[in-house]
Amino acid sequence: MLREHRPYILKRLDQAFQVWYAEYFLRPHFDYLGRGGTYMKPWHVEVFGGPISLGDYAHVIAAPDKRVRLTVWSTLETGGRISIGDYCLLCPGVRISAAREIIIGNSCMMAHGAYITDADWHGLYDRSNSALAVAPVRLGNNVWIGDSAIVCKGVTIGDHSVVGAGAVVTRDVPPYTVVAGNPAALVKELDPAMPMKTRADWMADPRGLAEEFAIIDRHHTKGNTWAGWIRSLLFPRKGD
Repeated sequence: MLREHRPYILKRLDQAFQVWYAEYFLRPHFDYLGRGGTYMKPWHVEVFGGPISLGDYAHVIAAPDKRVRLTVWSTLETGGRISIGDYCLLCPGVRISAAREIIIGNSCMMAHGAYITDADWHGLYDRSNSALAVAPVRLGNNVWIGDSAIVCKGVTIGDHSVVGAGAVVTRDVPPYTVVAGNPAALVKELDPAMPMKTRADWMADPRGLAEEFAIIDRHHTKGNTWAGWIRSLLFPRKGD
């Protein structure tokens, strides 16, 4: 498909349905699910165990072949938990698996296929015991985890840092740092004096931002008809 064929009203109804689905089917599985969230294909989001919390104005994108999975699977007496802050982005294929504690700050972005875990899930010598190698993971504010990157147990990533695509992070990452590779190593230090615009800044006026997106949707669906949309589904042709 080269362009959007749905009429504007149908696209808006689809968006409203996805929010309703998240509220009705996902919210009961969260200890806390914030307000103002945006969800794409929320029926491909899996939430298991708890407590799991997701802050305000989250943006969660899932896909049939790349489900978003938030899992607390703890054999510890104290249990485990996942806490994700406000304004965070979870892309298709993101997996967050906690045995003890994973805390993610505000305005964090987790790209396609990113994996964050606080456990090895099996010991090197006792592979029947999943509680041997466990250490909390903490991400500061405005952290960006790149495509298919892995954040391992015991890691703390400082504010505004970036983890490159495919990196495997086994050690702490200081604030304002870019790391990449396996194991992840320093690539660049960011300038703290430079202005940093976060997702929280971008969504400071949620109503105004929603109106901007509505204008964009109207522009991209201008001239679309119900008949044209049905035709594109049943009888697709070159240029659709």
